[in-house]
Amino acid sequence: MDAPRGPRAGVPGAPAAGRGLAWRRLPLLALGMLALLAALWSGATRLPFALPQPHAGWPLLHGPLMVSAFLGTVIGLERAVGLGARWAYAAPLLTGLGGLALIAGLPAPGAMGLAAALATGGSALLVLLFAGVVARQPASFTVTLAAGALAWLAGNALWLAGQPLHTVVPWWIAFLALTIAGERLELTRLQPPTRMGGRLFAAVAALLGAGLALGTAGWTQPGLRVLGAALLALAAWLLRYDIARRTVRQRGLTRFMAVCLLGGYAWLAVAGLSLLLAPPAGPGLRYDAALHAFFLGFVFAMIFGHAPVIFPAVLQRPMPYAPRFYAHLALLHASLLLRVGADWAGWWPGRQWGGLLGVAAIALFLASTVAALLTPRRAHPPG
Repeated sequence: MDAPRGPRAGVPGAPAAGRGLAWRRLPLLALGMLALLAALWSGATRLPFALPQPHAGWPLLHGPLMVSAFLGTVIGLERAVGLGARWAYAAPLLTGLGGLALIAGLPAPGAMGLAAALATGGSALLVLLFAGVVARQPASFTVTLAAGALAWLAGNALWLAGQPLHTVVPWWIAFLALTIAGERLELTRLQPPTRMGGRLFAAVAALLGAGLALGTAGWTQPGLRVLGAALLALAAWLLRYDIARRTVRQRGLTRFMAVCLLGGYAWLAVAGLSLLLAPPAGPGLRYDAALHAFFLGFVFAMIFGHAPVIFPAVLQRPMPYAPRFYAHLALLHASLLLRVGADWAGWWPGRQWGGLLGVAAIALFLASTVAALLTPRRAHPPG
């Protein structure tokens, strides 16, 4: 996003949310933030650092907590706010409760099974939400957002069916890639891409679908290569057609958002290249490099850039821009350069320090965000 949007974000024609309802969203947002903190803790134990583990399966929860319990809950909450219907809040509630099940560590495989069931239910509700949106306003961006929700539902259904996470993760990648691409398409609807640009985007989406189909059918290596090609093509498309190329020349919050977006697209390209040129045969350092280039470099750069819009929309509280926001963004990129480089070089200490700095970047982002939300607006000059 490159200009502040209200609580109608992502759902065309939705009613504006009332300020008095914002406090009711805090428990849902708290569930998402709890999942994020637990995911960071779980990830740190995988580096590995000698941290206490609440239960035996703790190191395995990093991905599910980060994607379905945190990102799924926050995205679902934003959509529910945009729609303005009470039933829509059941989606982030279910995924947030799924995160609690993972954190509580119910007797295995109870925790995973319950969390997968709750995540599947939450993603199914998100699909229903977007089915209504597409019916009211069929457009490229609404269809793309709906396709992202469908990918999340498919991945969660595979998880619920007991498929290994390496089969599920490509679907989660597609969920986030299509969701972010749909958001960018929404913002450019007043200045839509050329006809050729629209055709190229459709081709990228088709390539992404082909990679998912191959991987799910058991052709893991070809599926990862095609998925990598799709991510690389999506990065190229976004760099070519996204309005961030122009808004980066502006000032204040608008420029900060554009810098976040452009840096995120670069990491998306790194993730695509990693999978296209050298897809991992299984969990390992190259796999780690590809996943963190996508989930941390691409997705969290988007979160950093969108936070000054999302949090005010959800909480109905202003979040003034401050130049200090560049600190957590710079730390994020520096940590990833170290971690991804160390993964490719097989340098374990560099991987550990890169991971630790990544945790610090997200912690700094959270602290800076809370400080901005709590600081009176008059204390900040216009950005």
